[in-house]
Amino acid sequence: MAKNDFALAFNEVLEEKQLAKDVVISAIESAMVSAYRRAVGASTAQHVEAKLNPETGVVTVYAEKEVVEDSIVDERTEVLLDEARKVQEDVQPGDMLLVESTPADFGRVAAQTARQVIQQRIREAERSNQMEYYQRQEGEIVSGLVQTINATGVTIGLDMKAEGVMPNNQRIPGEKLKLHDRVRAVVMEVKDGTRGPQIILSRAHRNFLRRLMENEVPEIYHGIVEIRAIAREPGARAKVAVSATQPGIDPVGACVGMKGVRIQAIVKELHDEKIDIIQWDQDPVVYIQKAISPARVSGVYLAEEEGARTATVVVGEDQLSLAIGRDGQNARLAAKLTGWRIDIKSLTEASSDALVKMQNDPELAAMLPTAQEQMPQVEEILTKKAENRPVMPEEYTLLGQFVDRVERRMIQVKEEASRVEDERISAAQADVPAAAFNMPLEQATGLKEHIFNILTEAGYETIGQLMFDMKANANKVLGLAGIGSKAIQNIEETLSGLTFPEPEAVAVKEEVVEAVAVTTEVTAPAEETPTAEKPAERKKEAKKVVEKEEEDGEVSKDGVSLDELFQMKPEMFQTAGEGEDESGDKKKDKKGKKKGVALEFDEALGEVVTRKKHKRSGGGEEEW
Repeated sequence: MAKNDFALAFNEVLEEKQLAKDVVISAIESAMVSAYRRAVGASTAQHVEAKLNPETGVVTVYAEKEVVEDSIVDERTEVLLDEARKVQEDVQPGDMLLVESTPADFGRVAAQTARQVIQQRIREAERSNQMEYYQRQEGEIVSGLVQTINATGVTIGLDMKAEGVMPNNQRIPGEKLKLHDRVRAVVMEVKDGTRGPQIILSRAHRNFLRRLMENEVPEIYHGIVEIRAIAREPGARAKVAVSATQPGIDPVGACVGMKGVRIQAIVKELHDEKIDIIQWDQDPVVYIQKAISPARVSGVYLAEEEGARTATVVVGEDQLSLAIGRDGQNARLAAKLTGWRIDIKSLTEASSDALVKMQNDPELAAMLPTAQEQMPQVEEILTKKAENRPVMPEEYTLLGQFVDRVERRMIQVKEEASRVEDERISAAQADVPAAAFNMPLEQATGLKEHIFNILTEAGYETIGQLMFDMKANANKVLGLAGIGSKAIQNIEETLSGLTFPEPEAVAVKEEVVEAVAVTTEVTAPAEETPTAEKPAERKKEAKKVVEKEEEDGEVSKDGVSLDELFQMKPEMFQTAGEGEDESGDKKKDKKGKKKGVALEFDEALGEVVTRKKHKRSGGGEEEW
């Protein structure tokens, strides 16, 4: 059979679109069903199938019809019994049967009717492929041709007939693009849109610089050199901190390249953007000094207060403008790169501030006798500077030493104050019983209702939290809205009346140690116990026995393993009692029995031991 229009269209789609064969066949068959329903006016409730022969391109349509015996009222839904039995011999009138119902001129009609449906399915398949491909490309550099330039951004034609959009805020400022220019950009985001994937591109993002350096510097690509941080102002300047993961590697030299060829290629791609490559350092002081480059730094002094990290950078008079940069650009990039708030001061300004601190703080002045002696000289140098008289280099050196002494001592004072505060908080936390942090605030029954509501709204959930704040920082509780002196008094009275259970594990441990300590006293030979054995040695021996028992198996409250306890016999205790009566121990009472002590035979030790009894407060029962 000669190929018809469908065969030609089918082969054309396979060759041009390069899509999967089953995808195209499924799209054509679905379109043929729609074309058949439209051509004959079939109901959507009727089951219709279409089969495509990819060899000949012939489409066969099968429709479900009712088998009738005599005459057909509607050819679309009925079929004669004789025709039906050609398909299925055992069919009976009234049965539903799927029979061939292809119209006579269906090839030409379907080719015209179904083309739009087929193209739609193919476009959907193409969009799906584009979406999957570019989702994998997120964060990577892609290349394309500029198609349109408008007020909102630039449209760039990419591979797989996809289009990317680069908004104006993601373009490099000052860079002029022309139609049909080939540009590179990093894929920032891929979203599913009604007309295909929306691909957002960027040339201003710092990851674009990161990927360019990976492409140009093999050491970065292979992980020998690592990019630690990037701070960038697109089109103007960027700072990149790098470090080596292997010894003997110069990370800055690897990024710059021989005669700067590597970094120059990146600068050219970024529209002549200046790039500073610095070496990352674990020490914040050294790291900040390098981040301020190319300015030379006299000193860096760090201060951390309540999460705010501030670095005061002191530079010479001739380095101040270089350290700050045009419109503060150098200092701004250094702050972004290091994560510290950077305050840049000239040496004269820093000296003046240090002098004021020394004058206003007698305690600080007393700590720094050398700096106090230098104060008149510093005042004289600052006066000369204010009068625009020349200042000698050695005088600048003196200012630098003075500032360094004062700033370092200030840092030590703050660190000491922070350490004292930490110790105070730790002591306050140690004063709060551990069980209090597990007790909900509702158990503080003495609290008035309105005070309880205020504390709950302020975030207090346990009694331990409230006790800790009352000991560490009572002003925090007093500062709550609705809390006054009477409320504080009610809280203090309620907390003081609370009792907390002691941890059972600690109590059991103490009982075991005491029981074994008594054991060593009683079972030792009478002539050695009072003289040869010292109390400290008995205590050490007791601890060793406890450790041994804990290693051998489970230890009960009286220090005897459960297996040994069940193996004991009453005769052992009677014999042990008689033997002990004859020993003449001074710790016995008049009746010859030890107070609060029971005698037992320990098979592990091979001798008689004693177990001390403890009375629990609040009850008449005795525990062993």
